[in-house]
Amino acid sequence: MQKKYKVEEITNKSTWEEFVLSRNPKSFLQSWNYGETHKYVGDKIFRLGFFKGNNLVGVSLIIEQKARRGLHYLIPGGPIINWDDRPLVDFLIKFLKEFAKNHGVWFIRVRPEILDSPISREMFSNLGFINAPMHLQAEVTWILDISQSEDKLLSEMRKTTRYLIRKSLKYNLRFETSSNPKDSYLLEKLQKETVKRHGFVGFSGKVFKGQIATFGKDKQAGIFYCKKGKDILAASIIIFYGDTAYYHHSGSSSRYKEIPFSYFLQWKIIETAKKLGLKYYNMWGIAPTDNPRHRFAGVTLFKKGFGGYRVGWLHAQDLPISPLYYLTFIFESARKLFRRL
Repeated sequence: MQKKYKVEEITNKSTWEEFVLSRNPKSFLQSWNYGETHKYVGDKIFRLGFFKGNNLVGVSLIIEQKARRGLHYLIPGGPIINWDDRPLVDFLIKFLKEFAKNHGVWFIRVRPEILDSPISREMFSNLGFINAPMHLQAEVTWILDISQSEDKLLSEMRKTTRYLIRKSLKYNLRFETSSNPKDSYLLEKLQKETVKRHGFVGFSGKVFKGQIATFGKDKQAGIFYCKKGKDILAASIIIFYGDTAYYHHSGSSSRYKEIPFSYFLQWKIIETAKKLGLKYYNMWGIAPTDNPRHRFAGVTLFKKGFGGYRVGWLHAQDLPISPLYYLTFIFESARKLFRRL
């Protein structure tokens, strides 16, 4: 007799983490502490488990977003299920539609850890999804295999990158770390400088503080920064999850342009991640193409210089729940053009 599916809220951290970390690929975007971060900043979350009989076969961290463009749900890095199991997928989609409709939600935006391909795009289209006007977290990422020796890593870098790393080590720079949420102001200050320089939308200091307060208590995150004297030149929040270190947030000073301090900081982060026994360093988002006119062309060139490879995830998918969703679609499409995203 076919076992029926059911949905239950998961309140046990160990149960949740054991499942998420058993999947491949895995993502901190569906981790327990990512949910805690969103609770910290005031978002409502749902941690739902999908069961077949008594067996947990899927999870989904759902983040409620209240915005002028309509109440909606975000599921970054998920849902985490076997997308080849069609009965489970059908049950999941039916449940999400009913769940969202009962809560007055306009749409659900998902971005599961599925590689982008014509097959995955067709699958989601057949399930009733449409391509979202905006991205959801980093969809094109740059990854280094740091299980290699340091000499091997350096040999695979762009010649200029290798030179600047070695040059940076000759300056009297200090590398420091902190897991104190109060130190998140260091990054907040530097990101404001970076936003002013490059014209992108930054994150609030509360987000930085929340990530360190939640991931940090489990030794899953820290603030990494480099200093010259008393001046902090660059700072980053690095998240450690599974076998990967994630370069999640960063900011840098407009001063000391003659010093390649960003290369110094990246190399020290790589050294730290290697000492922790991690296998990968995910440098997070890059531009989708090598178009030199793309607004993220500079940071993309910087990251690619360290060697590594590109991983492109399926673009964010929207599941419309209410006809009002199309107001959001028009608004976000226009904003995407304005921001050159």
